[in-house]
Amino acid sequence: MNASRPPPPDRASPRCQVAGTGAWLPERILTNADLEKLVETSDEWIVSRTGIRERRIADEGVHTSTMGAKAATRALERAGIPAREVDAILCATITPDMPFPCTACLIQREIGADRAFCFDLEAACTGFIYGLEIGRRLIESRAYTTLLVVASEKLSSVTDWKDRNTCVLFGDGASAAVLRPSDGTRGILSASLGASGAQAGLLYMPGGGSQNPASAKSVAQGLHFLKMNGREVYKHAVVNMARASEEAIARAGLKPSDITWIVPHQANLRILQGLAERLGVDMDRCLVNLDRYGNISAASAGIALHEGASEGRFKPGDHLLLVAFGAGLTWGASVIRW
Repeated sequence: MNASRPPPPDRASPRCQVAGTGAWLPERILTNADLEKLVETSDEWIVSRTGIRERRIADEGVHTSTMGAKAATRALERAGIPAREVDAILCATITPDMPFPCTACLIQREIGADRAFCFDLEAACTGFIYGLEIGRRLIESRAYTTLLVVASEKLSSVTDWKDRNTCVLFGDGASAAVLRPSDGTRGILSASLGASGAQAGLLYMPGGGSQNPASAKSVAQGLHFLKMNGREVYKHAVVNMARASEEAIARAGLKPSDITWIVPHQANLRILQGLAERLGVDMDRCLVNLDRYGNISAASAGIALHEGASEGRFKPGDHLLLVAFGAGLTWGASVIRW
């Protein structure tokens, strides 16, 4: 079921723009050849089904907050804004350092943004796009002028390295975006968000919450590893990503042909190809980095956005479509005029 459509912003209110992006990835690379030594799989099997060739894995002492703080610092540097000016930090993650306090507070402490209020957002792979929309609305309200949206994941900490169907998919990393008011036409034009809790059992981690608190039994049963029905997730992903994309594009007053770049969550190459086909957009207009990083949940779309920006791919006036799908099930799309 889709979320109710938000009212269009009063154009007397400022448009919200992405003033700076940042990303951070661990140095350690885990290749498909490395995985062949852990589980019964092969490079050919993984690439043909997912498009993934390698992923990054964080060291033991590197946490979700560690990576998020590094990405946040880089985003602030690119925006030319000191951490002291940040009004709010929103951290999208499904792998927080701990149940509480929120990871956003730990990032605040690390970067010295002591004026900011902080909270975490859990929307799985759609978290970065949910975060952009929340930040956009706060900027448009005129109550705040500088927001930091961070998406950080240490999925290696919840991956079952004996499950060949899931361990080949995920990696670690973080992304961040600084949101500020725009004095022109550039900025976030529209969004479409949705969710369906009826399919919550397709992708979830049963252990660690109040339903299955940590115990010797829950650990022995492997309840603290993520579980996924990949075939069913795929079916819902393509349909709902396309639907959200079409709605966000229409709300922006555009057509799919007006989209310069698709900046998607990086889950599976087949999903991205299916999305591009449904939108009638060539794959060469779709930013793809999953071959190098795998699926980093909430951080993926933000990493792709940062790479496109830092490599100079985006030109003023370009229309970007950010789109994602994840556990919940959740999905969302956002259109940005660069």
